[in-house]
Amino acid sequence: MASSLKVAQFSGSSAAKVCKIALVGFGTVGSSVARLLSTRNGELPFQLTHVYNRDVARKKVDWVADDVLWTDEFEDLLNSDAEVVVELIGGLEPAYEWVKKALLAGKSVVTANKQLIAHHGTELLALARERDLHLGFGACVAGGVPVIAALQDGLSGDRLHKVRGILNGTCNYILTRVEQSGASFADALAEAQKAGYAESDPTDDIEGYDARAKLVILSRVGLSADVHPHEVGCRSISGVQQIDFEYAHQLGCTIRQISRAERHGGQLYASVEPALVPQTEPLARVAGSQNLLVSTGEFGGETVFAGFGAGGNPTAVAVVSDLLHIGRHKPRENNETAPARLKVSSDFETPHYVRFVIQDKPGIIAAIAGVLSHNGINIDSVLQKPGCSKAELPFVMTLETCSTAKLGQALTEIGKLDFHKSAPFRMPILR
Repeated sequence: MASSLKVAQFSGSSAAKVCKIALVGFGTVGSSVARLLSTRNGELPFQLTHVYNRDVARKKVDWVADDVLWTDEFEDLLNSDAEVVVELIGGLEPAYEWVKKALLAGKSVVTANKQLIAHHGTELLALARERDLHLGFGACVAGGVPVIAALQDGLSGDRLHKVRGILNGTCNYILTRVEQSGASFADALAEAQKAGYAESDPTDDIEGYDARAKLVILSRVGLSADVHPHEVGCRSISGVQQIDFEYAHQLGCTIRQISRAERHGGQLYASVEPALVPQTEPLARVAGSQNLLVSTGEFGGETVFAGFGAGGNPTAVAVVSDLLHIGRHKPRENNETAPARLKVSSDFETPHYVRFVIQDKPGIIAAIAGVLSHNGINIDSVLQKPGCSKAELPFVMTLETCSTAKLGQALTEIGKLDFHKSAPFRMPILR
């Protein structure tokens, strides 16, 4: 049966239909959503009727209305008269199973679960359209910054071909601290964990998996490219050292974790990795835990979105905005053009920065240059900070535009030479 949300759209009148909401998860974001709904009770046409959480008794708070049912049985939500299920538990399971069950039960869904939408969004959106329901996921990318809505609606008249951005506030915070304070990567990570920006297990952030899920969603929404997360190359930011910022500054750049996707006809190029960003670019000026996205269209050029992408309150704003969108609009048409399956590659053609740490001896630059030349790669410049120990000497080469794959082959050969104290570390230089 189709959702009754189609029948009575929300309005500003006192007779407007009140939409019943069931909340799945009462953690940082879930409790922020509940508090926002409670604080704006009477302003917004919503009634929170159910809260699900494991071991729910420990989650109960006295500021939620007395008539709300608290439960640790998801079936209670499916069997209720709630019209929208708000999923905020995260992860793939049981979130995937539960969201699917909610749609099959005729309930629209709003979620902030980026991994769910990245891995199963195509299937779940098709199911929602088939049943004339909504699946809102604006909170999945950049928290309270309305990036998804802007790409879906505000820029729908353009033909977008590129998105690039800083999509993980934890990584940006860490890199900013390394740059500004000279802290080691390990110390900056510990500081981020103490401040609540990084989880006790920061793997998803540091290795790029969190940003990759967001990039996959942006590619589908903005570039009409149906991408699977495993197709997008990721590289960790853990190899970035304070000396890399010193060299980057000499080059008029800074270093950020950059997520980028570019569509060229039937191929999508996409990656998440640390990169040198010219100081003149908007991406270079993002500090701390903020997010920033730049979309590029054929007709409208560049559009920049910025703000805080994490935390309970900004994400709660995005969730409630999705709820309001549901009330004001019919579900997207079933004949809306589906994203296309494209060939996906992380082999960008770009200039590169490569840092070497060596035990100095004559002929090292000539040996490296010989391998690069053999692979068709030209050196742009060589930088060496004075005063470093010859026993463990860092220096940098910047390379003219070349493919990432070709450089990888060359560095494999260079890595076999006998003068290295640590493996060469490369980063693209954004243009």
